[in-house]
Amino acid sequence: MDIAMEKPTIPDEVVGIAKALAGAGFEAYLVGGCVRDMLLGRNPKDWDVATNARPDDLLALFPDSVYENSFGTVGVKTGSDDPAVKVVEVTSYRIEGRYSDKRHPDEVVFAKTITEDLARRDFTVNAMAMGLRGGITDPFGGKKDLAAGTIRTVGKPEERFSEDALRLMRAVRFAVELDFEIEPGTRRAIIAGSRGLEMIAKERVRDELVKILMTPRAAKGTILLEELGLLPYVLPELREGLGVGQNKHHIYTVFEHNVRALDYAARQDYSLEVRMASLLHDVGKARAKKGDGPDSTFYQHEYIGAKMAVKMLDRLRFPREFTERVAHLVRRHMFYYDPGIVSPAGVRRFIVRVGPENIDDLLRVREADRIGSGVDKAVPYRLRHFLFMIEKVKRDPLTPKMLAVNGDDIMALLDLPEGARVGWVLNALLEEVLDDPAKNTREYLESRARELNAMGDDELKRLMASAQEKKKEVETENEEELKREFRVK
Repeated sequence: MDIAMEKPTIPDEVVGIAKALAGAGFEAYLVGGCVRDMLLGRNPKDWDVATNARPDDLLALFPDSVYENSFGTVGVKTGSDDPAVKVVEVTSYRIEGRYSDKRHPDEVVFAKTITEDLARRDFTVNAMAMGLRGGITDPFGGKKDLAAGTIRTVGKPEERFSEDALRLMRAVRFAVELDFEIEPGTRRAIIAGSRGLEMIAKERVRDELVKILMTPRAAKGTILLEELGLLPYVLPELREGLGVGQNKHHIYTVFEHNVRALDYAARQDYSLEVRMASLLHDVGKARAKKGDGPDSTFYQHEYIGAKMAVKMLDRLRFPREFTERVAHLVRRHMFYYDPGIVSPAGVRRFIVRVGPENIDDLLRVREADRIGSGVDKAVPYRLRHFLFMIEKVKRDPLTPKMLAVNGDDIMALLDLPEGARVGWVLNALLEEVLDDPAKNTREYLESRARELNAMGDDELKRLMASAQEKKKEVETENEEELKREFRVK
């Protein structure tokens, strides 16, 4: 892999901080992910500065800053509207002591040189520093590993992972984010130390999982978690599908099918909810399976899977709303549709059961399910026809209910009792709105209603009949347009 930049562009806000440090007699280096990303030609999501200045020096130099930790990191507020540089983290060089709990250093000692500071970092590609003029400090071969597409720990991998076991997942995350391979020695150490992930707070595990799933290579990340022995400490129930064959409608095992469904959702850049639901949509199949071979069955697996999804996501401390939405998509993914049987009323009931706000995502999960089964088309004719029917019934009905005024408004405005005449007026108003939607305003309709009310019954009835004919004409035109859009008959 080529290193893309030798003279990266550094934001003015970051340059200003570095110059202020230099002007006060201190060193200043860009460090970590921003250096890695610039060398790869990517736009850094955040910017970190390392310095030999101590926190007290930083607070004196940057009064409008935040210091709320014991690790020597000061958040310098820049006043920028750009989220990437609104607050720039400036950290004093430090050396970290033992990690008794595999999460936090027992002590932090301030260091004197940038090389000492880089030695505490996780992977070589994150252990480089850059000066304002573009010079790179690279004591552990980070540039070489960047060029080779390799994830390798700084120093002995066993020591790095024993310090913070979350680095086990971070290795996977960087591998899929950067499309790199994990160096063999680092892989062996991950497998040997995988149990250390039990010590990590579930919220931290969740955050790394989300980052893995939100990459285009989410499926590769999931497979890596399994290969490296980490999946039992992240999504253990997903492993129940390993080696579980399916019936004549599938060519992959349950686990393979779920991962392939995730792969499709990730390649389509779907939301986290859709990616998670695609990964978990058939998680209940191993428990529901009856029989074996081409005629095996998985009755009620969507119900079982929804309950399992809730348990899995609750354990990882996902927000309740997110968990419920994913479980809902898992529960509903087996919906049935036959163009020759299901009526518009049935489609309306389906929309009510699923929720209009969930329809699009449920159909995306269905697409992922199909492609994960090995078929060629994500949206076959039946699904296109279903989309057509959904769009048709979702549109406002061509009835007086679409008007900016209702029956109560007309009765109050015209001092009319409840009765047929109110309906005649509303239908006459509807005809005008169908011809010219711009007339659908309360002001116009109230004025026109007064005029209509002055007419005789026969003339109002005639206008109502005309409105009904217009309604049929518009409905036919709309339906033909939708059929062309969805390519159905």
